[in-house]
Amino acid sequence: MGLAWSFLNPLLMLCVYTFVFSVVFKARWGTNGEESRAQFALILFVGMIVFGVFSDVIGRASTLVVANVNYVKKVVFPLEILPVVALGAALFHGVVSLAVLAAFYAATNGYLHWTSLYLPIVLAPLLLLILGIAWLLASLGVFLRDAGQTVGILLTMAMFLSPIFYPVTTLPEAFRPLLMANPLTFMIEQARAVLIWGQPPDAAGLAIYTCVAVCVLWAGYAWFQRTRRAFADVL
Repeated sequence: MGLAWSFLNPLLMLCVYTFVFSVVFKARWGTNGEESRAQFALILFVGMIVFGVFSDVIGRASTLVVANVNYVKKVVFPLEILPVVALGAALFHGVVSLAVLAAFYAATNGYLHWTSLYLPIVLAPLLLLILGIAWLLASLGVFLRDAGQTVGILLTMAMFLSPIFYPVTTLPEAFRPLLMANPLTFMIEQARAVLIWGQPPDAAGLAIYTCVAVCVLWAGYAWFQRTRRAFADVL
């Protein structure tokens, strides 16, 4: 099927999630009383795309070095590039999904918001954060072989603790800080703001998020470079 899977996978998952949440559970986003299933699907799809890029990289990160032992032992290779390659692959699938989203949105609404042009600026801090975490997990995966199983559990928790299937406003006030502590929450909300609601991004929030992401990026890279000397001995 080749590149067709890049289109089919998000479309199939979108159909399943939309059916389960909008038909079976009769969930609504609460934007208005006449919200259609197509509108619900679009809102849901944005959250799925952001989470998909995050989970694709983080889910593979702990096995990146372990799965390429020859690069560690037999050749001189810049191992730090492995998470970058994984991020590039995830971004490719994310861009394909965004193209599907744009086509679907234009077909159902007849236009695209000009604020969609802000999307690269919105997602850039998230990509920095993902890369920093990926470097950290790639190193930990060499020394802790159970890291992959732990990451899988945490990703499942992150999916349901992110506003992918429900708006933040549906949660009681006491639980909202827990949801906002999830690094995906702000990114998903900002992506929906520029793509679905036609609103400009939160500049102050993005600035703070970028500062945190840069710190995580630096810490992850520093940890990876410090521990890589022991990779060959462990592997």
